[in-house]
Amino acid sequence: MDAVLVVVAALWGAGTGWLCPRVVYRLSVQPGEAWRVACPAGHPYGGWVGGACCPAPLPGRFVAPVVTALVCAALAAAAGTRPELAVWMVLAPFAVLLAFVDVQVRRLPDRLTLPLAAGAVILLGVTTLAAGAAGSWTTALLGGPALGAAYFVLFLINPGGMGFGDVKLALSLGVVLGWYGWAVLFAGAFAGFLLGAVYGLGLIALRRAGRRSTIPFGPFMLAGAWLGLLLGALGVR
Repeated sequence: MDAVLVVVAALWGAGTGWLCPRVVYRLSVQPGEAWRVACPAGHPYGGWVGGACCPAPLPGRFVAPVVTALVCAALAAAAGTRPELAVWMVLAPFAVLLAFVDVQVRRLPDRLTLPLAAGAVILLGVTTLAAGAAGSWTTALLGGPALGAAYFVLFLINPGGMGFGDVKLALSLGVVLGWYGWAVLFAGAFAGFLLGAVYGLGLIALRRAGRRSTIPFGPFMLAGAWLGLLLGALGVR
């Protein structure tokens, strides 16, 4: 059963990831600019849903589906048949979207971050009504503001190195990580900082960045949260 579940999750990830490039391209604009309405070749978009047009907008036709498939498959392998897996499957494609947009323009749009936080709260609340749920909605509710507040303090201390979009994203990540408890929340948040630090030091070592250079931190926050979720899901199996 677990093997079938992992395959189904991977197919779900690949299918939703196939829709990512168009949305990433449309959202990858600077603050104050309107969302893009045509692909790089000038073909108008009929909406947000659909595959990439020609030429394929970044992150390409295959990168996003592969990444989303791997993310979903790993979550399914860790969570098994517990009901919260359905929540992770819904949220994962949006997390991948955010990561790619942040890489492109160093921006985490409110159109994604705020609904992601609200959706995580509502969906996990519904999950508590299902038999077999392994987490705590109370801790999830507290985890969102707690991690958001921690990031807000960091933003106040160093606004040049921490964007306010990161603070808003932290609300969502605090909710999902808090589902499995405070230890998992701390581990996921720490993993994000660790991954970001390793990447930054690597750039400095390769002389592709200086000590004052900034990097898009959203992808590392999301990767750390993903690792935290895997840890939390495996810990309650």
